[in-house]
Amino acid sequence: MDRTIIHVDMDAFFASVEVRDNPSLLGKPLIIGALPNERGVVSTCSYEARKYGIHSAMNIKEAYRRCPHGIFMHGNMTKYAEASEKIHEVMLQFTDMIEFVALDEGYMDVTNSIRLFGGAENIGRQLKKEIFEKVGVTCSVGISYSMMGAKLASEEKKPDGFFIIPTPEFLVELIRKRPVCVINGIGSKTAEKLKMLGISTVEDLLNTPKGRLDSLGVTGNEMLNLARGIDERQVIPDSIAKSIGREHTFQTNIEDREVLKDALLLLARDVSVRAKKKGMYGRTITLKIKFSDMHSITRSKSGDATNSAKDIYTVASHLLDNLNFNETIRLVGVTLGNLQDTKDSEFEQISLFDELENVEKTRQKNDALENTIFDLHEKYGTNILKTGKELEIQQKTKKHK
Repeated sequence: MDRTIIHVDMDAFFASVEVRDNPSLLGKPLIIGALPNERGVVSTCSYEARKYGIHSAMNIKEAYRRCPHGIFMHGNMTKYAEASEKIHEVMLQFTDMIEFVALDEGYMDVTNSIRLFGGAENIGRQLKKEIFEKVGVTCSVGISYSMMGAKLASEEKKPDGFFIIPTPEFLVELIRKRPVCVINGIGSKTAEKLKMLGISTVEDLLNTPKGRLDSLGVTGNEMLNLARGIDERQVIPDSIAKSIGREHTFQTNIEDREVLKDALLLLARDVSVRAKKKGMYGRTITLKIKFSDMHSITRSKSGDATNSAKDIYTVASHLLDNLNFNETIRLVGVTLGNLQDTKDSEFEQISLFDELENVEKTRQKNDALENTIFDLHEKYGTNILKTGKELEIQQKTKKHK
């Protein structure tokens, strides 16, 4: 049975949300991420900023060098997540066969929805209309027979685009003269390997004898199939994030472990809030440290599933205590992994009943406090409500900005 896949890709999503909320930013080069006087990278930027060669993951200093008159600002992930949820709700009106791959991107298999909604093109145009009306931002929609085709189609007319790639033959002719990196899965490193084989464009790849690609193993066959427009990947509905994490880059390198622990406390709180919003619990907690020479290490510990800020902080702090290092620290991060939608047993086995009872009472008290804080965060936002300890930490960490 022929498939019909739609790819929805928001246009400069974070920047678009900021422009929606502050129309005075419209038409201006907006760069979201770090500020020019801070360490960090570009998270995203408006199309006006992209005219200066600015792109995501670019060092913020380089972005400022290219566009010193640009508007630089920190992002607001809570606001972007809320907008994303509304977009997902619109998409779910047309099918439940949806694979959300990011806050601003998702694939929809509408094969079984076409008749109900009057055709794929009608679905695509209705998506664009409703997303703009309900969320206030534009998106680009691609329709095709495959996931790769839909992705390429959504990129063809950005921003606010709409494009259809109906057949493999159409796809091949569209990309034949383009660089090989247009093919899904071919990044800069693979492109360099192909260039060493004399392959720079999709047409070069199509004209290359299969035997020349054997050095790339299975990857070579997969690339050749994709270049021919053959993509058998399926949309996987209800796929969930494998982990929830948060990192913090210090503006000056630090070596004080207490400052690191202070940062861990705030990061654990943020990860906990995000996990609770998704109704997820994680069995693995990972600590990430990046040193001043840019090399990184991670340490993990697994146990009962949790989404408690206290549990996440306690484990991350313990992992830090067990690390021996002399270098200064540039970045610290915490991740909650091995996610599941149910909580494990409420308490471990303890020999004495009264000890068990005391432990359970303490846990119930801690859970009640965390749930109350979470409810208040939901109502007023994480930046409005802070504990006394968090306020104290924020004052201390200002010294490292």
